[in-house]
Amino acid sequence: MTFFGISTQALLGQLLLGLVNGSFYAMLSLGLAVIFGLLGIVNFAHGALYMIGAFVAFVSLESFGLSYWLALALAPLLVGALGIVVERLLLKHLYKIDPMYGLLLTFGLALIAEGLFRERFGVSGQQYPVPELLQGATDLGFMMLPNYRAWVVIASLGVCLGTWFLIERTRLGAYLRAATENPALVQAFGINVPVMVMLTYGAGCALAALAGVLAAPVIQITPLMGSNLIIVVFAVVVIGGMGSILGSIVTGIGLGLIEGLTKVFYPQASSVVVFLIMAIVLMVKPAGLFGKEAR
Repeated sequence: MTFFGISTQALLGQLLLGLVNGSFYAMLSLGLAVIFGLLGIVNFAHGALYMIGAFVAFVSLESFGLSYWLALALAPLLVGALGIVVERLLLKHLYKIDPMYGLLLTFGLALIAEGLFRERFGVSGQQYPVPELLQGATDLGFMMLPNYRAWVVIASLGVCLGTWFLIERTRLGAYLRAATENPALVQAFGINVPVMVMLTYGAGCALAALAGVLAAPVIQITPLMGSNLIIVVFAVVVIGGMGSILGSIVTGIGLGLIEGLTKVFYPQASSVVVFLIMAIVLMVKPAGLFGKEAR
């Protein structure tokens, strides 16, 4: 069967690729949305944290023989701890001033991280093997579904929905949201707001590292892998609505699928379709699809 001269297998293959890319967009934009929505920091170092997470997986395998499954736990912990150190030493001084200072600081940190990793690993890509348990593919009848790509989609959706539930439907999430609106009042109820803020930033950084580990077997690991992706992820966050958790998830997956379809029907536009959609959305709804208009 064909659609507009495109075979069904080719179309479904591109949709699968778009779904995988959309899963990464959703996870990365989720971390950005958590940090901006709860702390008001535009974290431009998010792409670098994604890259560091992938390199933690690579180094843990090459130097210490640790498995992919251990790396899934180790990388978020290490990068989350790094985020906590950055928040305590640098970012905590910027919360009450113009957000542009936070953006410039995190942008500088991203450049430093990329420079250090380029010095250590060079610019050539590093390969990370697909874990043995997820190798091969499943025959769906109409196409072969690579097991690892299916795992990426399932894991990403699970993490995204779990994070949304934690922030929007639990008491802890209510405390976090209240602390962003009125920290003095929340502090008066005996809740340590600075520690909560610190842990929130660390959790957002950990999400970026987790996405990096998931991406490691799919793409080449390079010091520039984060900077190549972060602009698209920022566009996803803007389209979904700055700080909107649900908006980041839905928009990330949706734009990944649209990008995949564009590669089938008009490949020349696949690299700009996300930004074209962003321009249209901003003209129609400046706060984003799921964002709230400023009063």
